[in-house]
Amino acid sequence: MNQEITRQIRVYGIVQGVGFRPTVSRHATARGIRGNVCNKGPYVEIYAQGPEEAVEEFISDIQNRPPKRAAILKINVENIEAPEQYTQFDIIESEKTKGEIFVSPDIAICDECKEEMFDKKNRRYLHPFINCTCCGPRLTILDSLPYDRERTSMKEFPMCPECAAEYHDPATRRYDAQPVCCNECGPEVYLIGRKERGRDAITFARKTIAEGGIVAIKGIGGFHLCCDASNEVAVSHLRELKRRPMKPFAVMAKNLESVKKECEVSEEQAKILDGHQKPILLLDKKKTSEILCPSVAPGNPKVGVMLPYAPVQLLIFTYDDGIEMPEFLVMTSGNTSGAPICRDDQEAESELSGFCDCMLSHDRKIRIRADDSVMDFYGDKPYMIRRSRGYAPLPFMVSTPYRGQVLAIGGELKNSFCIGVDNRFYPSPYVGDLEDLRTVKALRETIGRLETLLEVQPEIVCCDMHPKYNSVMVAEELGLPVVKVQHHYAHILSCMAENDCAEQVIGVSFDGTGYGTDGTVWGGEILLADLHKFKRVGSVVPFLQIGGDASSKEGWRIAVSLIYGMTGDREKAAEIIEKLALCTKQEANVQFTMADRKINAVMSTSAGRLFDGVSAILGLCRKSTFEGEASMALEFAAEEYQKTLLEKSTQQILETEKYSYHKKNTGVLVENKNQPDIADEMYRKQTGDRTILNDERRIVESDRLLLNTESLIKELMTRCLNDEDPGRLAYFFHRELAYQIIDACVQIRQQSGCNKVALSGGVFQNRLLLELTDHVLKDQGFAVLKHQLVPPNDGGIALGQAVYAMEYLEKNKGRL
Repeated sequence: MNQEITRQIRVYGIVQGVGFRPTVSRHATARGIRGNVCNKGPYVEIYAQGPEEAVEEFISDIQNRPPKRAAILKINVENIEAPEQYTQFDIIESEKTKGEIFVSPDIAICDECKEEMFDKKNRRYLHPFINCTCCGPRLTILDSLPYDRERTSMKEFPMCPECAAEYHDPATRRYDAQPVCCNECGPEVYLIGRKERGRDAITFARKTIAEGGIVAIKGIGGFHLCCDASNEVAVSHLRELKRRPMKPFAVMAKNLESVKKECEVSEEQAKILDGHQKPILLLDKKKTSEILCPSVAPGNPKVGVMLPYAPVQLLIFTYDDGIEMPEFLVMTSGNTSGAPICRDDQEAESELSGFCDCMLSHDRKIRIRADDSVMDFYGDKPYMIRRSRGYAPLPFMVSTPYRGQVLAIGGELKNSFCIGVDNRFYPSPYVGDLEDLRTVKALRETIGRLETLLEVQPEIVCCDMHPKYNSVMVAEELGLPVVKVQHHYAHILSCMAENDCAEQVIGVSFDGTGYGTDGTVWGGEILLADLHKFKRVGSVVPFLQIGGDASSKEGWRIAVSLIYGMTGDREKAAEIIEKLALCTKQEANVQFTMADRKINAVMSTSAGRLFDGVSAILGLCRKSTFEGEASMALEFAAEEYQKTLLEKSTQQILETEKYSYHKKNTGVLVENKNQPDIADEMYRKQTGDRTILNDERRIVESDRLLLNTESLIKELMTRCLNDEDPGRLAYFFHRELAYQIIDACVQIRQQSGCNKVALSGGVFQNRLLLELTDHVLKDQGFAVLKHQLVPPNDGGIALGQAVYAMEYLEKNKGRL
């Protein structure tokens, strides 16, 4: 006879709000197992009693057939020697226990709920809040753990008898589903400031959109502004209202078939698009694209597309009111420029009423804002641009056995913060740009709520080094010990943490700006880094960045500064600037004077600003209306030219294209010495360094390799003046910059023995630069670490800050 045993099973991971207990109960019933299952907060605890073979099969079911949305990170199984005797299998009330905590992100509507919602015979027909154990809101409605209805914003909606029966019946899909509700007992949609509620409100919103109007719609994590994406007049009007002339709008498609009409979609991209996270995916537009109007993404070969993830979004596309709706809707974050996404009626009335014709809201409270996640693809794998809804706050786990609790405030722009608990690091949903005090307020609030959910009391807080950032102010007012980490080092630590790397790396950290340890602006940096420290071993050639914040929006200023720096002569510079039509003579003279007198001028190695300057020199974009516009124009022109290369033979390419990496003596690096094409006096003026130069113009005092970006830009300028194709020159810039990075890495490897490279920073959102650098580095025998689910931009640096803080905590135990 098969001997009876009793096992205690603890399951860790995403086991909250995904129907884990009901699934366990069904497996137990199928195997004849007695015992119970309880949600402890950090884990699910199961007692399983029955014949040994049945118990082992039951454990196998848990491991191999968990709920669709669960993510099991580990299972501990122990034998119970003197167990109590169980007569049946029960789900028992949740208990609160300290330990590892994993909070489920919000989950897109599942296929079963979608089918029910459009079934006229189903009691949840057209229900805007339909959900089950496999789908629905999680993080955004959660007050505290364990995840039970009374600890969510659904506690305000008592279940009707029918919903309660489903909730308590193990045979249903809604067994123990915390947000369960129906048209009778759930939240209600309505129009803010109007009388329409329920279906009348949805019909009015649909009619408004179909007739070319704009509607604000409250979803799971906040409001969107919505209009017909095929209506040029409507989209242009929304652009005027939001004062957003060029920045692409995200769109929501009715279904995957609609997306495939307009965009190139790979098999892997389709899985992500239609999966349970449903991020905005950056897809290449088809040349035959006809539905989306030009103003959705002006001059952009890509478009950000997502599919409906909330029931109300599906109802905007499909309803039984006879109104014909478009296949694509603009679905952009509902906020004013710089502010966080609106989450309640008061914020919507205050900020969005001037942008729209009506506002469709509902009475389920949003506890934590969650913008849509944005994802690109690289090498047919996800490449995260903004990590938020559907992903946050899933943790990243590292192998280093840390012990402690830390808070990392994150970046000033694209802010998200990160909470570290032992070896687990929980990045927050996207917060926004902290230049706006409303976003600072949202940051403080969200930190408090996530600390409560994760039951964390940080021992230290980590932030950027910049003395004037609002993020630093937030860190310093918390009353905790503050540790500061250099911006570009945090980028590299972030890439290392995502790849669970604790070894030394050559970190290539290229972005717009970051406060350097020498008080200058850094941005094109190569660091020799480990978890404890870094050394700046390379950078682009420093240049004078004139104009403060204006220079980040007006690439022509960077171009003028670069040209003046290279020539050191007003007349020569003015002549070149006039030929390139960069600005007026008066504007050029003002820039020259500012440079000479060091007025609002700082030394910079910003790679982002170099891209802006080159974009202006090539006539692609002289002024940006949104961050990254000039760099994107440069990238798109280069990618378009690259397509023509793919049509050529290898021999044709070798005959027509200069591949400097494979040639000697091309001056790719200024190896601690050579500084070609810099006027000696001008260089001394700009840097203020005690630089000793001999007749060969060798820099004797230098602490790092300098990428020869100045010679590269001079060649681009010369070829542009000779009317060479801007697309070809844009590609040349990307390729040569990649080769300069690779040459620097090769030389650093020779000196240090380090063979691992980490690529991070917002510039590496540029897929062409990433591809050119990554491929040749691998050809040169390097192991290359890249981002995947953590953004390479400032939205990802909080993870690096948190790892640095945990290392600092380890080193200084007992001293804080």
